Amino acid sequence: MKHLLAVALVILTTTIIAFGQCSDADKKKLEAFDRAWGDAGQRGDRAFLQNVFADNYVGLSPAGMLTKTQAIDAAVKQADRDKANPQEAAKVSHDYYMISCTPVSATITHRNVITEKTGGKDWTFYTRSVHFLERNGDHWLVVSNAGQPLNDEGVLLYMEQEWNDASKTGEVAWLERNYASDASDISSRTGVLHSKSEEIASSKSSKQVLESLELSDLNARVEGNAAIVTGVNRVKGRDEQGQAFDRKTSFTDTYVKRDGRWQVWATQGTLIAQ
Repeated sequence: MKHLLAVALVILTTTIIAFGQCSDADKKKLEAFDRAWGDAGQRGDRAFLQNVFADNYVGLSPAGMLTKTQAIDAAVKQADRDKANPQEAAKVSHDYYMISCTPVSATITHRNVITEKTGGKDWTFYTRSVHFLERNGDHWLVVSNAGQPLNDEGVLLYMEQEWNDASKTGEVAWLERNYASDASDISSRTGVLHSKSEEIASSKSSKQVLESLELSDLNARVEGNAAIVTGVNRVKGRDEQGQAFDRKTSFTDTYVKRDGRWQVWATQGTLIAQ
């Protein structure tokens, strides 16, 4: 049924290998630093941004290379435009952080979810960023930054992760939002075919407790407005009777792009004997 992935898998995973493991406390501090930087950029807080970038900062963007001064000027100008036209300002959020560091260096990568209003309708697109930092005393400074839009394959792999996260927390709203109206769902346990409404009802009434979900062997293929994602999903938890289970499922998910976004069209899983 569900499937999950170690999302970073598609883009930029190799950028963090050379760095050691951070403690959880280190990661929380670096994520907080990144979020504060993003908030300052949206506010156009020039004074705050002066303390974010190293003097020798080099940013890589589709428009070319940016210095510290150019990066700050661009952020302030965009913030001014957004303040002048709040209805047209993009809403930006960051998620799926991957953080690694040594005592003197760090790498932060994350997904960006950007929603803009066009023609009275919200449109969402995705990018991924990678930031390189160095420690200066007790303060982190950004020495380089790069980002790029996610291609369709990347978007789909993130959707698989979102799907797993929603399954674990019982977030039925994810199914309501991301299943196509004519979606079909074949259970890996029972083989029963569910429509969208039936799958939502089944999820609402389920007594299963999902404790961990792990994706592997993921492969995404896109052809026009249709796509298929295959992989293996290992799920651990407790069933309706409270009995522990550990299941591996080989799955195939079919997606269709409608109204400018990917939606689940069909999903089917087969239990793997262990």
